[in-house]
Amino acid sequence: MNDMAKNLILWLVIAVVLMSLFQGFGKDDAKRSKIDYTTFVKEISGGQVQQVQIDGEVVKGIRNNQTPFVTYIPSPDLDLLNDLIKNNVKVEGTPPEETSFLTSIFVSWFPMLLLIGVWVFFMRNMQGGGKGGAMSFGKSKAKLMGEDQIKTTFADVAGCDEAKEDVKELVDYLKDSTKFQKLGGRIPTGVLLVGPPGTGKTLLAKAIAGEAKVPFFSISGSDFVEMFVGVGASRVRDMFEQAKKSAPCIIFIDEIDAVGRQRGAGTGGGNDEREQTLNQMLVELDGFEGNEGIIVVAATNRPDVLDPALLRPGRFDRQVVVSLPDVRGREQILNVHMRKIPLSDDVKANVLARGTPGFSGADLANLVNEAALFAARSNKRTVNAEDFEQARDKILMGAERRSLVMTEKDKESTAYHEAGHAIVAKLVPQHHPIHKVTIIPRGRSLGVTQFLPEGDQISQNRTELESSISVAYGGRIAEELIYGLDKVSTGASQDIKQASAIARAMVTEWGFSEKLGPILLTVDSNTLRSNLLSPETGRIIDDEVKFFIDKNYQRAEKILTDNIDILHAMKDALMKYETIDTTQVDDLMARVVVRPPSDWTEEDSVKAEASDKPSDIDLSKKDKPSDIDLSKEDKSSEVDLSKDDTTAEAVDKRSEDEKDKDK
Repeated sequence: MNDMAKNLILWLVIAVVLMSLFQGFGKDDAKRSKIDYTTFVKEISGGQVQQVQIDGEVVKGIRNNQTPFVTYIPSPDLDLLNDLIKNNVKVEGTPPEETSFLTSIFVSWFPMLLLIGVWVFFMRNMQGGGKGGAMSFGKSKAKLMGEDQIKTTFADVAGCDEAKEDVKELVDYLKDSTKFQKLGGRIPTGVLLVGPPGTGKTLLAKAIAGEAKVPFFSISGSDFVEMFVGVGASRVRDMFEQAKKSAPCIIFIDEIDAVGRQRGAGTGGGNDEREQTLNQMLVELDGFEGNEGIIVVAATNRPDVLDPALLRPGRFDRQVVVSLPDVRGREQILNVHMRKIPLSDDVKANVLARGTPGFSGADLANLVNEAALFAARSNKRTVNAEDFEQARDKILMGAERRSLVMTEKDKESTAYHEAGHAIVAKLVPQHHPIHKVTIIPRGRSLGVTQFLPEGDQISQNRTELESSISVAYGGRIAEELIYGLDKVSTGASQDIKQASAIARAMVTEWGFSEKLGPILLTVDSNTLRSNLLSPETGRIIDDEVKFFIDKNYQRAEKILTDNIDILHAMKDALMKYETIDTTQVDDLMARVVVRPPSDWTEEDSVKAEASDKPSDIDLSKKDKPSDIDLSKEDKSSEVDLSKDDTTAEAVDKRSEDEKDKDK
């Protein structure tokens, strides 16, 4: 039952009690029939009244037929008592009501007590309803897990072998601390796990506690900070007090940068509550009193913002980097997650690991889950390689949007655009291989050209970066060659943004500009050091950025112009099949008949023949330039980057020639 339902039930109970209490006061009078005083006197004279009870001006009585009644004396009637006695009516008097001292206090203070109770109720809810009631602001919110509650071990953590080696001695210390103390060694008080999101920092911390079989306190950095100054520091003290009672144990603080940011940073000198909490944590980690047997493990994605006092030796003096897994690590992670699902024989963890570069542990877990969902939708008993392929495409490119209505003109434009990317990518040096090209809308894109690196890439050289710029402009250039400059669409906006970012980084960060040399000209990837740059340097930066873009734009344009027949043929293949893979792209580049996809059926062929799309795509009968041998490095479609005709002057000349041609 959630908190909202509990609160509603509580208020309903309070309302029912109050209504019952107030209704009880007039419960006796409600049963009596009310009569006027004249009728009352007549009934006395007629001998119909058996008994009355006089309370001031209120007369309650019972008739001979046992029916109760009530009436009110309009004014003191001195003859009434004589008439009652004369007519044999039993008369009773009520003694004055005696109210106890405690009852009178309760009645007078009831509204105030009710308000205090409501205030306590709301304050308790504001503080999370912790132990101790509404005034337990300073109590720790750390969740304690016992030795037998944690089932996670190092066998459940994969892809970070170096990190596991760094923390294994913590397990040895928690199991047997005398081995270290004999030689005068002291185990680190704090261990800081650093790494990108999803790499398994929290899982590694639980594995430490699971291996050591010790209590595990878990808390988030944001749980310390409250609306009242001093509450965070009190919670830190209480947390360490609880940990001392359970020592040896582990305290895990997730997202410690929420409370451990550098003091004095920001406008106004920082936040007093957060700084007091950090100060108390520094004292508890390494102050006058030692915390023997307590190991604090913290995790963060941003170690650069932490206070230096938090990272000094004696506190978090050991930093364990949990980085993105390599090919071998991804294979191990996939094996861990695939133990829980039934797999077909065609699923190979090593193949999937090579096809998922840059994936974190969380991404790989999501990949396995998505593949299982795809298999369940198709009512399969096992998860096969096709399901993993669909899951990877969904994660990398977004879900298919087959419900999106696209005209044949839009499909053709998208096909030319994606074909331009693919052809340039095949003919520029040192670019990632093509995995597949599709014109099925995915995510926010109308089409996608997916590249798959052959291995993990740590850094890029100048040739690779310039090839990326050329490939980015391939789609726009293809539209320009087919439809003209006036009919180019806005579909290349993201490509232009990507190419411009690469070119600017080459000039301002990576030192690839011959005019400026290897000088850092940016604070970060988006901000120029404008306060330190002269106007002349700014103009040189802009000229160099334009030089890299224009040079690679011209190269991509020449490649597509020389291979315009392949561009048309790839457009036809995309219009027919909607998605082509690397083998079909190789067929197109070799100017041979395109093989149909592996899942192509006769029904698909009938649909293709019934449409206006060509049924066979054969470049062997078309007029074409000399065949391109892709195995040679001196491809005819490549442009010599060292020639002078790629300078800014040549670009201006080309623009003037185009203007004259248009005239």
